[in-house]
Amino acid sequence: MAAIEEATIVVSGGFEPLKKTDEEIQALANTVAESYEDDEIRATFSDLILQLVVEQALKVPFVAAVLLALNVNKPELVYEVLMKATVALDEYFRAGAWREVKLLLRFLACLQGILEDEGVFPVLEELFSRAADLQAASVDDSLGLAMVKIILLTIPYVMASSASGFETQANNLLEKTDIIASAPHALEALVDPYPGSADEAGHEAQSIIGLLQKQLQAEAVQSWQLACLPRPWRNLPVKDEEETATPTKHALPPINVPSPVSPGARPQLPETYFSVYADQDVETVPPASSIASLIVRDALVDTINTLDYNRNATAKFLIDLDCYFSAETFVKRATPFDRLKEVEEGKSTWKPEDVAVDAVFSQLLQLPDAEHKLVYYHAVLTESCKIAPAAIAPSLGRAIRYLYRNVDAMDLELVYRFMDWVDDVELPLAKPKKAFTVGALEKEIRLSFAQRIRGTLPEPYQALITEAKEKDIPDFKYNSDQTPYAPQAREILRLLRAKAPDSELSPHLESIESEASSLGVDDSLVLSTDAYMTAICFIGSKSLSHVLSCIERCKDRLLALGPRSEAARRQIITSVMEYWAERPGVGVNIVDKLLNYTILTPISVIQWALADHIRKGKILAHAHIYEIVASTTHKVTNRIRQIVIARNQPGLPAEQAAMLDETLEKERELMKELFATVEDALLSVAQGVVDEMAESRNQDTEGEALLRG
Repeated sequence: MAAIEEATIVVSGGFEPLKKTDEEIQALANTVAESYEDDEIRATFSDLILQLVVEQALKVPFVAAVLLALNVNKPELVYEVLMKATVALDEYFRAGAWREVKLLLRFLACLQGILEDEGVFPVLEELFSRAADLQAASVDDSLGLAMVKIILLTIPYVMASSASGFETQANNLLEKTDIIASAPHALEALVDPYPGSADEAGHEAQSIIGLLQKQLQAEAVQSWQLACLPRPWRNLPVKDEEETATPTKHALPPINVPSPVSPGARPQLPETYFSVYADQDVETVPPASSIASLIVRDALVDTINTLDYNRNATAKFLIDLDCYFSAETFVKRATPFDRLKEVEEGKSTWKPEDVAVDAVFSQLLQLPDAEHKLVYYHAVLTESCKIAPAAIAPSLGRAIRYLYRNVDAMDLELVYRFMDWVDDVELPLAKPKKAFTVGALEKEIRLSFAQRIRGTLPEPYQALITEAKEKDIPDFKYNSDQTPYAPQAREILRLLRAKAPDSELSPHLESIESEASSLGVDDSLVLSTDAYMTAICFIGSKSLSHVLSCIERCKDRLLALGPRSEAARRQIITSVMEYWAERPGVGVNIVDKLLNYTILTPISVIQWALADHIRKGKILAHAHIYEIVASTTHKVTNRIRQIVIARNQPGLPAEQAAMLDETLEKERELMKELFATVEDALLSVAQGVVDEMAESRNQDTEGEALLRG
């Protein structure tokens, strides 16, 4: 049975693009036919077939091809699958599960060649009858539009199937759907991505069912070429021409379209066509006039939204898109944009990567809202870039640039989702847009290199990545004799590199403390701590493992600093963040590790961020400060959760329970103190009562107003 499952999963050829799909299909059909007497295998096969149909839309024609091949030797098993499909279809109709209805009708449409009489056309006629009733009852009805869309998306698969002679039925149905599909809908304005800018090129609202209607009418004139659709049944090997000349045909089991129909859980609204590649010199996605634009988009969107539980699988489908359509539909994967002009005239210039990215953005920017949380679509794009960076990244870049250029005409909701940050380089950091830009660039640098990121930015943005950020290893400030206590600090660095014992370091640290005390410094331990921690950072600057190794060796002295001086403990953070000032993400990571070692305490981190360095609230505009505070508070709350879980374990001895109760009470008090500190600091900024804000005569009025919200 495992062989059956594995073969069923790969039937589309998408996972093995170099193998011949028709051979795989025939091999699977033979395997199933040979195991026909096994009831469990038969049941598993038919269940998996239907599961593939409703979960992996791109595979539907290939799944149907397996049944066409199987129909030669085991038509009774094919009929068994048809029976199960129609039972499932009835259930989906009753539940209002319209995506599943559409995909099962598509599956039956691909099997039109082995269905008796008119096959699926009576079902489509009945579906149209329900849609017409809904439209007659209310001109504002949009469920009827969704049903007409299903009809229009089923017709191409019927006409591309192994059946022939159904042109009259298709044309008659198109005449009926034209009444609904061509009429403007009252709610279309609410889902227009470019409201009020219909006169601009590429900004006119185009109803998806209106486009489908026109595209299918054009296909009818051209004898239903439907060039993009795969036809895997054409080249199936045959054993006996006489046996397969007239395939066994089956009466389609009765399908009941309920009246009234169920609207389903998700509201059905009009849809408009949106593309982020609409204004290019070279056509990289199917134009709105081509039926391929909506056939491919529909299959991709269903795949993306159905497989929301597995972004890795979704991304793989996007990368392998070209395997699921006819060979002439797309150019070779990862073809550079500037090479498309060299493509021979008459051949396709459609890039599969562009089509895939376009489909994701169609969901990201869907009005009134996306089907899933936006982070899911972001994750799909990220995973796609990981799998095929050379192919997806350039396509993603062109999509983002398109949105930058057109954001001023976009619906406000879409602007908010996309968050345009163009022309904000000169804004003060307190402006959310500027803070976002700086924070986003910092995160990009963490994942790459500053020099590489700087080279990808438009010229105005390049100034945000300074030369200092491009240094892999920041300078050791004590190399300059102008820095106080430089000789002692350099000696400390030498001894740490040599892994000298602590006893050899102590005289140099004490020398700094003695000299500082003679100059009237209140807490001289702060200055020696700075020299010590800066040396650790410099030694560990090659990688996180280097700095952790050094901290491990110096842990005892670092742990001893806190009890001697709270200011010295917080100086550890200052030293780390000053050393990594140009790449604060590294500093944040080190602070997090120091918390794990208990060298730092949560309250010391919060006080450092929101008290010692508040700078009239300006520190709050830095993304890494939010990251430090959020990470620290999460550690505290998570520790309490773990204690509560341990305390609630059944059968816990009374002694351990009492100990955990005591620990829990202490941790709760510390958590209350921590959050009180956070709240006091933020309220002080919001109310403008931070000492610096109240006393400064030369205030940045606009910036402080932004920080106060």
